[in-house]
Amino acid sequence: MISKTEFEKTHIAKGEEENRKKAVVFDLDGTLLYTLEDLKNATNYALKQNGMPERTLDEVRRFVGNGVRLLMERAVPQGADNPQFEETFALFKEYYDAHCNDNTSPYDGIMELLEELKVRGIKMAIVSNKIDFAVKSLDKLYFKDYMTAAIGEMEEEGIRKKPAPDMVQKALKELQVSAEEAIYVGDSDVDIATAKNSGLECVSVTWGFRDEEFLKEHGATNLIDEPVELLNYV
Repeated sequence: MISKTEFEKTHIAKGEEENRKKAVVFDLDGTLLYTLEDLKNATNYALKQNGMPERTLDEVRRFVGNGVRLLMERAVPQGADNPQFEETFALFKEYYDAHCNDNTSPYDGIMELLEELKVRGIKMAIVSNKIDFAVKSLDKLYFKDYMTAAIGEMEEEGIRKKPAPDMVQKALKELQVSAEEAIYVGDSDVDIATAKNSGLECVSVTWGFRDEEFLKEHGATNLIDEPVELLNYV
């Protein structure tokens, strides 16, 4: 739980004004969880099995954000036009399913933030372009006491991935709140566009897979350096 002193340091003075928001929709990778090592390892396992050059951590960092299929299209030579692409992508998914939590962990301060939001009665959900089974698996491991919904990539079911608004709209329905009553939190340009397309105010985090300069270049206006600072927006 956030201490009284920490709350007073970060809380915007509003007198007796009630919270402006009833819910928070979180991105997952780079926002709640550090997942880059496991994504890199799954990528390189699949590439190596088919004799393709492996990728560095920084390359994988640049490739993520638009779903794992596009991650692999960027990682595989010639992308989806490579005759071995589907086989390589299948290997990635198989490996990641078994190893998605080897080196993954919540960022410092995230669990304390979620507990404080829960205490305040703020509803929460996860919306991620990560494979749906991995989103639900990681949510169950780390966030089952906090999240009303955990939604991953579901395009085969007709729900477009971010930055389309479909996944956020599904989350809002499960949260039973309107767009005006929720705030969106993410670490990338995709998240900024998702919030805009969904009609939600956006808060961008600087501890994720994109730096502050990049976020500002892509339209970020609300930036936070530590999870506790999110309390200023709810």
